[in-house]
Amino acid sequence: MSNPIFLFRETSHIIRQLKVEEAPRGAVTRYLVHLVTDGIGAPIYVPVMVARGLEDGPVLGLTAAVHGNELNGIPVIQRIFHEIDLTGLRGTLVGVPIVNVPSLHRNQREFIDSVDLNDIMPGKPDGNVSEVYAWRTVNWIVREFDYLVDLHTASSGRVNTYYIRADMDDPVTRQMALLQNAQIIVNNMPSDGTLRGAAAALGIHAVTLELGNPATFQRGIIRSGLIGVHNLLSHLKMTDDTIIEPETPPVLCSRSFWMYTDTGGILNVRPDLNEWVAAGQELATLRNVFGDVVKEYHAPEAGIVVGKSVYPINQTGGRILHLGIPV
Repeated sequence: MSNPIFLFRETSHIIRQLKVEEAPRGAVTRYLVHLVTDGIGAPIYVPVMVARGLEDGPVLGLTAAVHGNELNGIPVIQRIFHEIDLTGLRGTLVGVPIVNVPSLHRNQREFIDSVDLNDIMPGKPDGNVSEVYAWRTVNWIVREFDYLVDLHTASSGRVNTYYIRADMDDPVTRQMALLQNAQIIVNNMPSDGTLRGAAAALGIHAVTLELGNPATFQRGIIRSGLIGVHNLLSHLKMTDDTIIEPETPPVLCSRSFWMYTDTGGILNVRPDLNEWVAAGQELATLRNVFGDVVKEYHAPEAGIVVGKSVYPINQTGGRILHLGIPV
């Protein structure tokens, strides 16, 4: 009986560092990047797919599962590589369907040392467990990109709209964001510690795409993400695809913020995702264990619901709702 691990390795090229110029033209090449080793010295591989066209052009990178329970981005990357027409591709498409391999196995958001990889990018070459993993991800893989779309989802106990975080003051990332046909776009500078921020520091144009909810596959969201990538490929002149315009223009937000509880209890958040709320509108109630209402939370200003908590048990300082403030 065939060993699936052996077959997986046999159909891929094991490397220590991605070098796009070494990938063959007119083909999709599958790599296993030996990023680190585990506690018994066994290799931990990060899967990478490289579709290199016959003609020169930009390098567009797609990354998913920087958090181990963020799954919707994985089939987006898989499908784009099955659909890409190599004969007409100009430039190179790189897909990293799983960045955080150890945490994916554990179905957990944080890395194995309980650190959020997307808070410590670009890491350190001689740091701790998560810092080294982050540094090698950026410097052995992501550094090869000209453009980056980093695919995420909400965290456990929360849900998200299909939305974008991008520097809308930069004309390149603004256009990248608009092409994704998202419901909401939040103007957000590349923050310290994120993969998007680390890429931007290297001169890579990057946006973060939030694809719905964690630990599940959502067909509609995946389809929307796929359309956005095809749109971007066409805009970059890497393909001759037709750009699909959104049925509804995205809501542009100048900023956004999370609201938090100031006491504990059982939380009920009322508005739906993508719903407009007025200043002063009741957003959530908090009840004690006996069912008495102990606190009501109201919108501090008018906005749109970008994401919200769906886990009712909420300690002091727990998240309530992510509110986007329109431009």
